[in-house]
Amino acid sequence: MTKNISLIGVPSDTGAGDRGATMGPEALRVAGIAGMLTKLGHKVTDTGNLFGPKNPESAAKNGYRHLRENVIWCQNIQEAIFNEISEGSLPIMLGGDHAMSIGSIAAMARFCAEQKKKLCIIWVDAHSDFNTCETSPSGNIHGMPVAVAAGYGPQELLAIGHKVPMVEAGDIYQVGIRSVDIQEKKLVMDSGVVTYDMRCIDEIGMREAMQQILEDVAKKDAYIHVSFDVDSLDPTIAPGVGTTIPGGLTYREAQLCMEMIHDSGRMISLDLMEINPALDFQNSTAKLAIELTASLFGRQIFPPHSHNQKK
Repeated sequence: MTKNISLIGVPSDTGAGDRGATMGPEALRVAGIAGMLTKLGHKVTDTGNLFGPKNPESAAKNGYRHLRENVIWCQNIQEAIFNEISEGSLPIMLGGDHAMSIGSIAAMARFCAEQKKKLCIIWVDAHSDFNTCETSPSGNIHGMPVAVAAGYGPQELLAIGHKVPMVEAGDIYQVGIRSVDIQEKKLVMDSGVVTYDMRCIDEIGMREAMQQILEDVAKKDAYIHVSFDVDSLDPTIAPGVGTTIPGGLTYREAQLCMEMIHDSGRMISLDLMEINPALDFQNSTAKLAIELTASLFGRQIFPPHSHNQKK
């Protein structure tokens, strides 16, 4: 099915500890994201880059680094993405650090509320990103967006959503988690976020994990917003990230995850986050992100379950 897709560049690293994610949107463009989606039969509009304040590289204040700057970025993102989805496009946010997903989730939650439809988040990441100023060792806001979406965090960020929480914690599904701060872990468990960490995926497999998630989403008759952090992937295949954690998703696990989300027919928006070309090798991480995006948007070898078996 042909979709109208809007690419929205968000060149921000104000939420991160390392500089460089500002170059992520351009890395994805250079790697050919628009051409790939067009080849799959979709209509693609690149809306260019959003603008926001520069990274002041200052220390944490009251438990947050660059709170004001992140608020401005996320407000701009919320408006831009809401406008695109309201006009019938499927928005893809080209990141940028993961704090920016506060803006995209705010936009999608607002849109779904107007449509009287439930929104579920599939958060593919090495980290739970459920810190608050009390639990974060660094104060970096890219470690906090899921907490903010679920109603935990400073009023300035919570106010970007149409309500608090933007989404219920039980409607957030995390995949690939393998790095959680000690105090953050208790918050995640108490909140009700549904977490499929790497041990779980090792034990039951990606197919079973995604089947459980997508069956739950189908029971809720919900739309899906996918927020994909490239550090969910094993660093041997995705080196271009600021927070590499060994033991991540393999190429095939990530592909299957994306293929099954596509087959559900429920995805209405996507974040591609935390690509840092300054740490990459020949743009390989951006290229891999585009291959996975192709699977999310319908590229298949054969139709599901055909197996191409000879009689």
